[in-house]
Amino acid sequence: MKKLLTLMFAVALTLSMSSFAFSQDAGSSDSSKMDKKEMKKEKKASKKKDKKDKKDDMKKDDMSKPQ
Repeated sequence: MKKLLTLMFAVALTLSMSSFAFSQDAGSSDSSKMDKKEMKKEKKASKKKDKKDKKDDMKKDDMSKPQ
C-alpha cells in the first residue's frame, strides 16, 4: 500500500511539473508567431519598395532616352 501511495504521488508530481513546462512553451510560441508576422510584413514592405524603385528607375530611363 505504501508503494502504491508513493507511486501515485510521484505520478502526480511529474504531471504537475510537465504542465508548467508546456505552459511556458505555449507562451513562447505566441511570441514567435508575432515575430513571424512582423518579419512577413517587413519583407512585404521591402518588396513593395523595391518594386516602386525599379518602376521609378525605368521611368527615368525612358525619359532620358533621346527620341
